[in-house]
Amino acid sequence: MKLKEFESDTIIEPFRIRSVEPVRFTSMEERERLLKEAGYNPFLLKADDVLIDLLTDSGTGAMSSKQWAGMIASDESYAGSSSFYKLESAVRDITGFKHLIPTHQGRAAENIFFTTIAREGDVIPSNTHFDTTRAHVEHAGAEARDLVIAEGRQSESRHPFKGNMDLEKLERTIQEAGADNIPVIMITVTNNSGGGQPVSMDNIRSVSEIARKHDIPFFIDACRFAENAWFIKTREEGFSGEKPVDIARKMFSYADGCTMSAKKDGMANIGGFLALNSDELASECRNLEILTEGFPTYGGMAGYDMEAVAQGLYEALDSDYLRYRIRSIAYLGDKLSGAGIPIVQPTGGHAVYLDAKKILPHIPPERYPAWSFNNALYLLGGVRGVEIGTVMFGRQPDGSEKPAAMELVRLAFPRRVYTQSHVDYLAEVIISAFRQREQLGGYKIVSGPAVLRHFSARLEPIDK
Repeated sequence: MKLKEFESDTIIEPFRIRSVEPVRFTSMEERERLLKEAGYNPFLLKADDVLIDLLTDSGTGAMSSKQWAGMIASDESYAGSSSFYKLESAVRDITGFKHLIPTHQGRAAENIFFTTIAREGDVIPSNTHFDTTRAHVEHAGAEARDLVIAEGRQSESRHPFKGNMDLEKLERTIQEAGADNIPVIMITVTNNSGGGQPVSMDNIRSVSEIARKHDIPFFIDACRFAENAWFIKTREEGFSGEKPVDIARKMFSYADGCTMSAKKDGMANIGGFLALNSDELASECRNLEILTEGFPTYGGMAGYDMEAVAQGLYEALDSDYLRYRIRSIAYLGDKLSGAGIPIVQPTGGHAVYLDAKKILPHIPPERYPAWSFNNALYLLGGVRGVEIGTVMFGRQPDGSEKPAAMELVRLAFPRRVYTQSHVDYLAEVIISAFRQREQLGGYKIVSGPAVLRHFSARLEPIDK
């Protein structure tokens, strides 16, 4: 008997669930009260009051049995922990970088790095700096300049690598600012602020060549390096037969170092690191690490955290996992596009980004349309996402307000947490909010800090 090979359209999770965490269902009346009490800021909601939490994929994933086993067997020695050397071995194997500086999370690595290298008046180019990266650059007195390609600002463009850096703009920036005033060129993979869009190997190589020509260090913000490797494998000519781990190694081979939040493609709940080749810079960074994080062989992480990250870096590069993760994101994107909802196309690796500028054209940027639509998702279905728009990026270093390039609602998927039925429910909530979009009004900020205001600002709705 000859049977044809079975092909399924169902997204089957490449793992079994052996432990469950209950969630609490709330009424819309409750959610109205809770959101008001939180100053209409989803960051200030209690997690117990959220049904599906897509605020971030940072540190919110489920760890594997091998990660938990490593944590139990960890070494908590203050100095010279074997867990540190296990992490160092994994980072060197994947990135090729000589020095490892562990930190409690990615922003600590950014703080050490930019405090060490950046000075007043410097310019630091990137495809798109994310919120904490930009804040650390500006805190050091430097300018964070975004040089993503034009397609990266166009939500409907289907360019396969919308995270690419504009090479002409990079060359022009170097000529204008002067190479001596550019302490590093950064590139974020994938490009979180631009819709989670990937960067091609060709673009990484070209940026590296420009950096070397001008004797400027080149670093990668590697938070989602594994997802970027998968997009290179599936979208860029010449890589379809390559393993994700080998693609990742090639990506890092073009750089002088990287910052990493291991709460993303490290598959852990906490942790991060700075990895680099320069002996002199590593020594300077370690001195600051001791002051702000801890001794260089733990640097803000417990031994069990280092064990989890050492294992997680490899699990993030597993082809079965990456195929499932990327397909789950695309599945939601397909459902929303089918309902006529504008999203950033094509879908990225860790999140679906809703284009609130097109969804709510009646709300101007200064009234925060993405914030409004994000709050509507919570009111209707208990879903928490995050605004990536003018609340997050509108305030300038001099205190002035400038509309963000895009008004997006990011729905970031925690790793190995939600099932397809959760995604189906999520689609229903978004479609319901979209159908009632004319009823939504804008918001104004009542109070908030000057830097990273989206984390703690309090807002009020503005009547239409």
